Amino acid sequence: MDGHLMKLPYLFLTSAAILLAACESSTAKKESAASAAPVPLPESALPPAPAPPPASTTDASGVTTTPSGLRYRILASGPADGRPPSHFDSVMVHYRGTLTDGTVFDSSYERGSPATFGVGQVIPGWTEALKLMKPGDKWMLHIPSRLAYGGRAVGDKIPPNSDLIFQVELLQVFSGL
Repeated sequence: MDGHLMKLPYLFLTSAAILLAACESSTAKKESAASAAPVPLPESALPPAPAPPPASTTDASGVTTTPSGLRYRILASGPADGRPPSHFDSVMVHYRGTLTDGTVFDSSYERGSPATFGVGQVIPGWTEALKLMKPGDKWMLHIPSRLAYGGRAVGDKIPPNSDLIFQVELLQVFSGL
C-alpha cells in the first residue's frame, strides 16, 4: 500500500479533531459572551436619579440668587444675541468694588481705564457672574466671602471674610483657545 494512503486516515482524524476543538471553543465563547451581557434590572431595583441642581431664584426686587449664593441685579442689558464668555475667554470690563459698608477698594472707573483679564483668573464669584453676562450687560454683584477671598485679607483694603459688592459692566469678550 502506498505510504500516502496509510497517512490519509490519520490526516482525516487530525482534521476532524481540530474542527471539533474550534467549534467547541467558538460555542464556549458565545455562551460566555451571552452570560456576560447585562441583565436589565426592574425599575424598583434602580437607585433614584440624582436631583437636578437647584435653579437660580429671583426675588420681587429683581435680585437673582444662584445656587452658589452669588446674588446679582441686572442694571442694564446688552444685545440679546450677545455671547456670554466661556471659562477660557478674556474680557474687558469696567467695575467698581466696595465693601458692604460702601468703602471703595478698587475702581477701573476711577483709574479711567477698563480692565482686561481671563474669566477663569479672578475670584469665583466674578467667574460665575461673567459666564452669565453678555457684552453690554451692567450688573450689581453681591459676592459672599466664600466666593471672594474667604478668610484671607487682601492688603489693607479687604478684611478677611468680607462680602464684596461690585458694579460690573462687560464691555467686550475675547475668544480664548
